[in-house]
Amino acid sequence: MFFDGKFIRAQMVDGHICEATFDNQTDKVNKFNLATLKELKELIEKIKNDNSIKGILFKSSKDTFIVGADVTEFLSYRGMSDIEFSNFLLDTHHTFNSIEDLPIPSVAAINGAAMGGGFELCLACTFRMAADTASVGQPETKLGIIPGWGGTIRLPRLIGADNAIEWIASGEKYSAEIALKNGAVSGVTSLEQLGVESLALLKRAIAGEIEWKSTLSIKKSKMKLNDIEAGMVFEGAKGFVLAKAGTNYPAPLKAIEVMQKGRKLEREEAMKLEVAGFVELIKGPVSESLIRIFLGDMYVNRVAKGLTKNAQVVKKAAVLGAGIMGGGVAYQSASTGTPIVMKDIREDALAKGMAEATNLLEKKFSKGGMDLKGVAHTLSQIRPTLLNEDLKEVDLVVEAVVENIKIKKSVLAELENVVRTDTIITSNTSTISITKLAEGLKRPDNFCGMHFFNPVPRMPLVEVIRGKQSSEKAIATTVAYALSMRKTPIVVQDCAGFLVNRVLFPYFGGFIKLLNDGVPFERIDKIMEKFGWPMGPAYLGDVVGIDTAYHANEIMAEAFPDRMKHEGLSAFKVMFEAKRFGQKNGIGFYKYVLDKKGRFNKEKDPAVEMLLSPLYKSKNDAISDDEIKERMMLPMIFESALCVEEKIVATPTEVDIGVVYGLGFPPFRGGVMQYADSIGSAKLVELSKKYQHLGNMYRPNAMLIEMAKNNKKFYETNTREKI
Repeated sequence: MFFDGKFIRAQMVDGHICEATFDNQTDKVNKFNLATLKELKELIEKIKNDNSIKGILFKSSKDTFIVGADVTEFLSYRGMSDIEFSNFLLDTHHTFNSIEDLPIPSVAAINGAAMGGGFELCLACTFRMAADTASVGQPETKLGIIPGWGGTIRLPRLIGADNAIEWIASGEKYSAEIALKNGAVSGVTSLEQLGVESLALLKRAIAGEIEWKSTLSIKKSKMKLNDIEAGMVFEGAKGFVLAKAGTNYPAPLKAIEVMQKGRKLEREEAMKLEVAGFVELIKGPVSESLIRIFLGDMYVNRVAKGLTKNAQVVKKAAVLGAGIMGGGVAYQSASTGTPIVMKDIREDALAKGMAEATNLLEKKFSKGGMDLKGVAHTLSQIRPTLLNEDLKEVDLVVEAVVENIKIKKSVLAELENVVRTDTIITSNTSTISITKLAEGLKRPDNFCGMHFFNPVPRMPLVEVIRGKQSSEKAIATTVAYALSMRKTPIVVQDCAGFLVNRVLFPYFGGFIKLLNDGVPFERIDKIMEKFGWPMGPAYLGDVVGIDTAYHANEIMAEAFPDRMKHEGLSAFKVMFEAKRFGQKNGIGFYKYVLDKKGRFNKEKDPAVEMLLSPLYKSKNDAISDDEIKERMMLPMIFESALCVEEKIVATPTEVDIGVVYGLGFPPFRGGVMQYADSIGSAKLVELSKKYQHLGNMYRPNAMLIEMAKNNKKFYETNTREKI
């Protein structure tokens, strides 16, 4: 053995080739932690001192190549001084540069995901041979940072500045096929032939059959762009990125600036620019928030996997109730490998559900995510039916009928008599207590909640709700099914609204009170969108459906009358009674017109002003933008704190992942609990005094009041989850 470490081992093959294998013995994946980087540095030094070595082949023993840097170490890096952090990054740069500067060729055999720092290592190699199932990319901007080990230097010189901007600013991963087309990899082969083809490529380079030193020279030199070309590429990209990402996400713009400033520099000088940009971003609040979300996602998924030990295998599922939601559930199940029966009592509903599934598949096909054979196969896995007997052999049912407790109870009781005695029945209710829905069921232990968010294919969250009589098997099976559908499940204790809708409706409550105080809904929408929400509360109500929001609000008001019951008229009631249901019928707070691509264009509707005028006490311009933000956000913060205190979810992390994945809470703020911590518990309690005259939803709970005495944070008062 030429080198034998805990993370990397190397041996000589064919006499003069060093085969270096990344094999993290402490984890299921390879990643660049400090220990791995140290071993890599030692290995390269050893290779440099051995003149008998004619080439290096980098490979992986895992299903992935290298998934990137160890993100769990990132937050601890923030404690370093700027100089210490810069030196750490530069040290890794020098290691990668040493690979690139060796007088011998190197090949990275990319068998799986090579992301971030893992792909930057590949870029430092002479050649990159990828399996046809592999993927590569620079996802750092999704963590609020930029590539820090040469990605902004080597990638634009290899694939062109325009392609590199798209790759780095978007943070997306790319298939081996696209990577080859762009020039990011040297070749693509089957996974079975990857080792053979990679070794053959290296041998040809060693033998001089391939001229390889000119490629190395390109990666280390200035970009081949004149000033006019550079201006068009970089300035155009800046405008596009700024319009799309805004100022709330500085990393994509910083990446473009670093590439632009570094285009006239050779590798060593460009490297310093990249490091400076990385250090600036990693110390900022956006990267901290996005990294915490990334770690939180890892945590909740690990918890979910731990809950599946007693799961019953779901070989076939069913969704009861077609339409948009039923079609979305059917599509998601079928496209991830679980055949599903879609049952309804009306032919037109089944047709609507199948149309939704077909439309989703057509979109995936048009974007290159599936071929025609895959589309046909997925559709064949969805069985629309009007017959109860078609449910007899399913392992799990998702009930997704109208949000009415009487109707749901009747449907669930009938369903229980049709399915097998061991079939797990779940309800997709968004607000109704699972314990109440279980009343009258013969097997309440086989029943729990499975709350999807619309649109199902895009929204990653699924709330799995534990009723008082829900068994561990029911929870485990439902969590396992959600994971198989590539969703992020969070187990929530039963209450009206569960987690996500329970904290959403106090937010809507703040909106209703602002309208009553004479603040125009358009102004509120603009302010909350500037805060970072993808849409303001009025627009969100239209997208959810005013009828849905109105009925759900009634349920929440009944469950929590001290905080969520509104005196007099509410905006949702006025809109509901006027049959302005939002996007579903084209009119709500706004008017909606379909464009040529079938997307809704939002327009102002003068009729709404007259409808809402009875709500206004008077037109009020005295309420500041900051007060509007406070009046909107404080009720959500306080209700979230109650959910933590009442153990509706186990940790603040689950609250944050829930609101980000389920509501679109601004990711750059890290979730509602992280946002609360950024304000401080003492200041939150002090702010509450300013608004308590507006009602109990502005009153902090006992836990938050206790925290405020020492200005403690949610992530301090609760054990920080081990990622």
